Amino acid sequence: QVQVVESGGGLLQPGGSLRLSCTVSGIKISRYAMGWFRQTPGNDRALVARIGFDDSTVYANSVQGRFSISRDNAKNVAYLQMNSLKVEDTAVYLCSAIPSTGANYWGKGTLVTVSS
Repeated sequence: QVQVVESGGGLLQPGGSLRLSCTVSGIKISRYAMGWFRQTPGNDRALVARIGFDDSTVYANSVQGRFSISRDNAKNVAYLQMNSLKVEDTAVYLCSAIPSTGANYWGKGTLVTVSS
């Protein structure tokens, strides 16, 4: 059974930093692209960052230069380092293991709240 579990969310002030972790079991993430998405009430999930098999990365324009996605295949964990956080970064952050074909595996998300 595949499990995707996000952790590291919390409440912090604008300008702060946070690192989210995505721990996966049941599959080897080395065989998957990994993505971080975020969702706010009433809105669809939006891609924040994606890291491919070759460690190539893609970022949403809104987080470019502030967020960094990485992966540790040996630990089966993906990370999202978030710096210079803004109020508009407040969202539930979800991790996804993205196969070449077939459906993604999703976690339940972790809440990040940025507020002064």
